[in-house]
Amino acid sequence: MVSNEISIRIQYSHTDKMGFCYHGNYPSFYEMGRTELMRDLGMSYRELEEKGILMPVISLNIKYLHSAYYDDEIIVRTTLKELPGARITFYCEIFNRQNELINTAEAVLAFLNSETMNACRPPQFFLDILRKHFA
Repeated sequence: MVSNEISIRIQYSHTDKMGFCYHGNYPSFYEMGRTELMRDLGMSYRELEEKGILMPVISLNIKYLHSAYYDDEIIVRTTLKELPGARITFYCEIFNRQNELINTAEAVLAFLNSETMNACRPPQFFLDILRKHFA
C-alpha cells in the first residue's frame, strides 16, 4: 500500500451561494491527489502520456459525509492498495483541519494505448516503481 497527502485551501470560487464547497469540485481535488501521489513515486502523468499511455477515469464513486466551506484547509489522502492490472483504483479520503472525514471516493482509471485507444497493461517501468512500495 502506498499513499500521500496534500493540503488544499477552499477558494471562494470553489463554493456555491450557500458557502459550501460545491460538490462538482471534489473530482478535481482527487485528481490533484492522484497527480501528486504519482509524482511522489517518481513518475508523472506526462511521462506516461509521452510513452503512449493514457489513463482515463472510467468510474468515480463519491460519498459526501460533511461539508467543506470557504477558506477551510482540507487534506486529501490518496491511497493505492494493490498493484494495477488493466485498471488502477485510487482511494481518496478528504479530511478537514479537525481531522473529521468529510468525503471519500474510489476512482478507477484504465490504461489505454494512445495510438490504438485500446485497453492495455500498465507499462513495466510503472509496475517496477510500484512494486518497490508493495514489497
